[in-house]
Amino acid sequence: MFELKVSKSHFLSHIFLKELIDEHGLKSFTLADDAIFSVEPISGGAHSDKFLPESDDNKVFEKLLIFCEGLHLQQLHLISLALHDYLEAAIYNVVRVDGVSGFAMCAQVKVVQSQGIKAQIEKVANQLSVELCWFNQVPTLTQPGLLLMDMDSTVIAVECIDEIAELAGVGTEVSEVTARAMKGELDFAQSLRTRVSCLQGADEAILQQVRDALPLMPGVANLVELLKKYNWKVAIASGGFTYFADYLAQRLALDAAVANGLDIVDGKLTGNLVGRIIDAEVKAETLDTLAKKWDIPVTQTIAMGDGANDLVMMNAAALGVGLHAKPVVREKADMAIRRGGLDTLLWVLAAN
Repeated sequence: MFELKVSKSHFLSHIFLKELIDEHGLKSFTLADDAIFSVEPISGGAHSDKFLPESDDNKVFEKLLIFCEGLHLQQLHLISLALHDYLEAAIYNVVRVDGVSGFAMCAQVKVVQSQGIKAQIEKVANQLSVELCWFNQVPTLTQPGLLLMDMDSTVIAVECIDEIAELAGVGTEVSEVTARAMKGELDFAQSLRTRVSCLQGADEAILQQVRDALPLMPGVANLVELLKKYNWKVAIASGGFTYFADYLAQRLALDAAVANGLDIVDGKLTGNLVGRIIDAEVKAETLDTLAKKWDIPVTQTIAMGDGANDLVMMNAAALGVGLHAKPVVREKADMAIRRGGLDTLLWVLAAN
């Protein structure tokens, strides 16, 4: 029998799960009123049911956070079966954060086999269209921390240089350079310089046109606002351009933004860059610099991005999060948010 243990009946998690069990008629699920964990409110509105270890043996438990729109117990049962050879689920509980719609389920899990576990989690998440984040220790929401994010395709839903190139009539040329870089023919700095050179003579007004239409990624504004309530610092480190990063820093009330400068003379792009190129190594340096500046321990740092250029930054942080990322990034990141908005990261922090 698959046993689902929750806290006493007056607690939110018990009521919620009991309704789900009744609704779906899942006889293989059992509720146990054994007070294994209790509600611990988090200052500011977030709360979750916290697992209370009964002995030192329980320290081997890690966590698997599960969330998607319309999550139900049948999915939890399928996930448990699919991961049975890798993770043994003992307890599920509801995780909610005030200000974030919906909820997540946090499973206390024991690792049965670690080899191949990330690939299996990825497979199950895609097959069942759910988010699965497996972790041990992550930064704590209620302690000050630092979130450093990539910009293009992370904070915003476009790649700025592609948007500029299309309006400047050089979209094909820039795409060809990008393709060469993806084949390994050019490193990041060479690729960036070559793509920017294609923009020579473009009117500065194009930049403003792109900036005025920047689409924010779902949940980013909410994530920043809620992290600020917990005294977190939030910043951008981007291989994109300051013209957009500085604007987003002001728009979202971020604490810092680091990006590449475009050389503009008499209202025209010269095709050159100004200052130091912000590549993968500089992004990682930025994480370290900002953490020291604000006296934030490394254990309270998060780096989030979508591309291979973000992996060095992710490795430097306590938690590296691949957001709607490419497969190679999801494989190497500590965890991935495959479909959800940025603010679903708060469930991970609240479940710690």
